[in-house]
Amino acid sequence: MMDIRILQLSSGAKEARGLTVVIDVFRAFSLAPYLFDRGAARIMAVRDVELAFELRERDPGSVLVGERHALKIPGFDYGNSPSEIEVADLSGRTVIHTTHAGTRALVAAAAAEDVITGSFVNAGAIVRYIEAAAPETISLVCAGFEGTRETLEDTLCAEYLRDLLTGRRPDFETIRERIVNSECSRRFLHPTDRTCPERDAELCLDLDRFDFAVRRTRMQDNLCVLMRFEV
Repeated sequence: MMDIRILQLSSGAKEARGLTVVIDVFRAFSLAPYLFDRGAARIMAVRDVELAFELRERDPGSVLVGERHALKIPGFDYGNSPSEIEVADLSGRTVIHTTHAGTRALVAAAAAEDVITGSFVNAGAIVRYIEAAAPETISLVCAGFEGTRETLEDTLCAEYLRDLLTGRRPDFETIRERIVNSECSRRFLHPTDRTCPERDAELCLDLDRFDFAVRRTRMQDNLCVLMRFEV
């Protein structure tokens, strides 16, 4: 029987063991499958902006994607926004990605044996990946808002994955409605502040849009390499 734990923020990521899913629904790890769908060859998820720029200098053909306080970082190609790259051509390119919560939690999960990213957009593929691996221990890490407080969407995603893994069939439409009507979604619906486009919320809650997992294949210091993994 699998031991499934739900952990919160980077502090929880440091405690993660076994097969670990680092969840960031709004928006980092909903974005990751979109990046691969647009042709990215790999994602280099990094903790710090400075390291992102250093990696770009070494590989001028790479693409910088990321945010701080939800805003695109000056000098970056794209923000942490699925709608920004919805029609982008990233064919064969390396994406360097840094965010306040998601990529930092990913880096913090250094002690985990196997790590994949988590979101609703590829939830079914995540469950298939875990079932095929059949680990004894599963850590579901919720990245939270800017790495400082828990968020409803990440926790509900962790519970959704847990329920599927334990044979239950949660009602996603009820989950989606709870998220859409919660405080965490207000930033996508603000009448004048378009920092977080409404389209991003729609894309991040598009259940099972993708049929592949996103897996950490290499880890060093403040850097994780992510690859598309077919399941």
